[in-house]
Amino acid sequence: MNPDAVDRIVAYRLGIRQAGQQRWWEQEIKINGNIQKGELITYNLTELIKPEAYEVRLTPLTKFGEGDSTIRVIKYSAPVNPHLREFHCGFEDGNICLFTQDDTDNFDWTKQSTATRNTKYTPNTGPNADRSGSKEGFYMYIETSRPRLEGEKARLLSPVFSIAPKNPYGPTNTAYCFSFFYHMYGQHIGVLNVYLRLKGQTTIENPLWSSSGNKGQRWNEAHVNIYPITSFQLIFEGIRGPGIEGDIAIDDVSIAEGECAKQDLTTKNSVDGAVGILVHIWLFPIIVLISILSPRR
Repeated sequence: MNPDAVDRIVAYRLGIRQAGQQRWWEQEIKINGNIQKGELITYNLTELIKPEAYEVRLTPLTKFGEGDSTIRVIKYSAPVNPHLREFHCGFEDGNICLFTQDDTDNFDWTKQSTATRNTKYTPNTGPNADRSGSKEGFYMYIETSRPRLEGEKARLLSPVFSIAPKNPYGPTNTAYCFSFFYHMYGQHIGVLNVYLRLKGQTTIENPLWSSSGNKGQRWNEAHVNIYPITSFQLIFEGIRGPGIEGDIAIDDVSIAEGECAKQDLTTKNSVDGAVGILVHIWLFPIIVLISILSPRR
């Protein structure tokens, strides 16, 4: 089929699920420019895995709607990960655990380690190591030097996480503990916010956690209980303060089944009345090589 004879593909929706299961994990892959017939796209998923068969579904998207989906069965035989219902991201891999930059903000979060930091970095702000104390370890941070202005925002979006199907015999509200480390050192520190964006609510975000001001040259940890209702994204929003000594960083973002330990729960900086949502997470460390099929009209 001649690629020029169909509507231009602007993105693909990639779905993966464990064979025999009902729920899909989905991620949209944007396409830049025109693609050619038979062109090969490589997409790398590097999170959690249960070693068995999976179904991979690829759906082409045009500005006029969806094309025909293609489904393939793949098998993966990696060692068993004992934490099948946990998600952890230390931002060490190349694709930063499928986190993405929001294209509606003013600037981006940056992946960095102390070893790769520019020698002309602004002193008296930002981490001197990652959360574990390693100067080679990576973290995400907002750079608040010029040309950044007070009040400008940088937003980092998590992958879309799916939740388990509803219990047909009654409601089951499984609790999860969402935690992350944050670093807010400098006399011009602004605000770090965390939101939940629910499936189907692209313009509505639920405040989950917030902190502002100088916390000193150290990593702090936040813990918040959240509960599964529907698919969602986590959004980290860094807001630039009044000056250049306002770098904010995050590291080791985790989601674990079960409530947070009482002594760990974040209360001082959490948002009152916030509603949390969480999931059984199924992300898979496989390299998916898919020959692109043009959609039928």
